[in-house]
Amino acid sequence: MQVTDIQRALAEAGIDGWLFYDFHNRDAIAYRVLGLDFGKFTSRRWWYWIPKSGEPVRLVHRVEPTKLDSLPGEKRFYLAWEELHAGLKEILGETPQKIAMQYSPLNNIPYVSTVDGGTVDLVRSLGHEVVSSADLVQTFEAVIDAAGYRSHLEASGKVYRIKDEAFKEIEAALRSGRGVTEYDIQQFIVRRFGEEGMTCAGENPIVGVNDHPANPHFEPTPENAYPIRKGDTILIDLWARDEQDGSIWADITWCGFAGKKPPAKYIEIFHAARDARRAGLALVQKRFAEGVPCHGWEVDEAVRNVIRAAGYGDFFIHRTGHSIGTEVHGNGVHIDNLETREERRLIPGICFSIEPGIYLEGEMAVRTEIDVFITLDGEVTVAGPEQDELILMDV
Repeated sequence: MQVTDIQRALAEAGIDGWLFYDFHNRDAIAYRVLGLDFGKFTSRRWWYWIPKSGEPVRLVHRVEPTKLDSLPGEKRFYLAWEELHAGLKEILGETPQKIAMQYSPLNNIPYVSTVDGGTVDLVRSLGHEVVSSADLVQTFEAVIDAAGYRSHLEASGKVYRIKDEAFKEIEAALRSGRGVTEYDIQQFIVRRFGEEGMTCAGENPIVGVNDHPANPHFEPTPENAYPIRKGDTILIDLWARDEQDGSIWADITWCGFAGKKPPAKYIEIFHAARDARRAGLALVQKRFAEGVPCHGWEVDEAVRNVIRAAGYGDFFIHRTGHSIGTEVHGNGVHIDNLETREERRLIPGICFSIEPGIYLEGEMAVRTEIDVFITLDGEVTVAGPEQDELILMDV
């Protein structure tokens, strides 16, 4: 973290300063942006004020006086709550200021809305306006450097290969008459992750057949898993990163059929989702080629409109995509105008999924997911192939 970089971003955004705050390790974003150790427990409130110009200020409790010693700036102390309020008032000044915090109006971007309402009330009571730090968070946490991009590409190569192996494992089991379940294939994928030096952090892949993936977050277990049989529709959603800290995730979803002749409706809904995915990617590529701003909500609408036109709008029940970083669901811009209205811009250095789905409860489901990375020079890329047709099996 370079204070001068943050101050430059504040000046460009017309914001007077960024106020970081934490209590009981509630704001992981602050720790990551500031380079603090999130593993060390925080028992008292601390504050770190970065004005758009001038020296930062640390305000810490006398019980934890060294809490922010790794950060630059003047250090001040408080003990009683009255001293805290007075100290904060002195730091922020008498002149009303526009202050960024991990706050989102109406909780529109819940990923960055970690500061509690009472703390926002406190800052407002001192005469200041609190604005969202969402764009700043994206710049200083979600932007991925060249090394991170390489780790994403490496993870993607492995994830795509393991995806292929999983479908072949199903095909081999069916051809040989060996029984295999959704859970068996999930565990096959997890085992292969370990063999490749990858982790899914205990959040295991989705392997679902027929009606099961109509629940978008279906998780197979030994108790609920269906046996996979000839004629089944199949969805596999898998995500992993290299075990090395700081590695970037890969997250993809592909669909297949245990046979050569899928049901007409299954083909229809897959093609609708595929065409929607293509429309979302095409919009991002067009905007960046033309140098025109592109927002998360706009990409969601481009995707959703294709599925609406196909007659399945009511069956696309989640946002189009999510930010990807050192967490599989990161804190950058999401592709969403359903669950939230994502008004942040797509910027160079970010990674996100485009993953439309159609979910027919009690019957079948499809989802088709790619990872889009915008390089630091503005090139819109996709790691790995995009699924154009269902995977068919010779069984």
